[in-house]
Amino acid sequence: MDDWDAGTDDEAGAVMKAVARQVKLWREAAGLTQAEFGTAIGYGEELVSSVERGRRIPRPEFLDRADEVLGASGRLAALKTDVAEVRYPKKVRDLKKLESDSVELCAYNNSVIHGLLQTDDYARSVIGNRQPPFPENEVERRVAGRLDRQGIVSNASRLPVFSFVQCEATLRRCIGGTMVLRGQLERLLEVGQLPNVTIQVLPLSREDNSGLEGPFQLLRLKNGSTVGHNESQLISRVISNHKELQILEMRYGIIRAQALTPRESLAFIEKVRGET
Repeated sequence: MDDWDAGTDDEAGAVMKAVARQVKLWREAAGLTQAEFGTAIGYGEELVSSVERGRRIPRPEFLDRADEVLGASGRLAALKTDVAEVRYPKKVRDLKKLESDSVELCAYNNSVIHGLLQTDDYARSVIGNRQPPFPENEVERRVAGRLDRQGIVSNASRLPVFSFVQCEATLRRCIGGTMVLRGQLERLLEVGQLPNVTIQVLPLSREDNSGLEGPFQLLRLKNGSTVGHNESQLISRVISNHKELQILEMRYGIIRAQALTPRESLAFIEKVRGET
């Protein structure tokens, strides 16, 4: 349960207080102590106490068993969607909301493979490389949040348009080791075949590179507006200023023109995979 520690932001805290109150009320109405309730659902008394104090987020199976044992008729089980969302850091939740509201996402990266394209092993290696290091439970929490966001890429019910430009350096940087990198390159080849996804590579051999100032992305929202997102050392920033957005849009258009075509890019990724 360590990777389900409750978040510390106001939104997560409010949700967890509400869930904790419901679990405690249903337990007390059933006339069970925390120890008796824990035994009945297969968890320890300490964990039940942590959930009821809002310190731990109950897993889906906890709520399912609690609903069954306490005769809540689906009322406790229905809380699973709420607690699943606040499991992740606020920054991840906010970014996921922006992505889900988008009809088009354009992203350039010259340090690592974009998060929406990362494999489990690659994401774990990227997040695990952070200094000072995250505790293991926080690494797992952040990996889970990153992988959860990726459902939007292959969501058959609504397909946003994705345009990714990756600097060649990200294809060769051996994060996690050779096998992790090889698996990541295979993932790029797989996702690059999706009809709503375009992946381009900006080779290191290009004399011109308008992305030297670092990674960024543009999200065109359903309401017709556009926002930018930039993540750097210790900072994650959403950009809505029109002048700054004009610069990013112009810059992304130039970067795409400097990169290989999508067909050339997939062939290039295939070549790098063969060399890995």
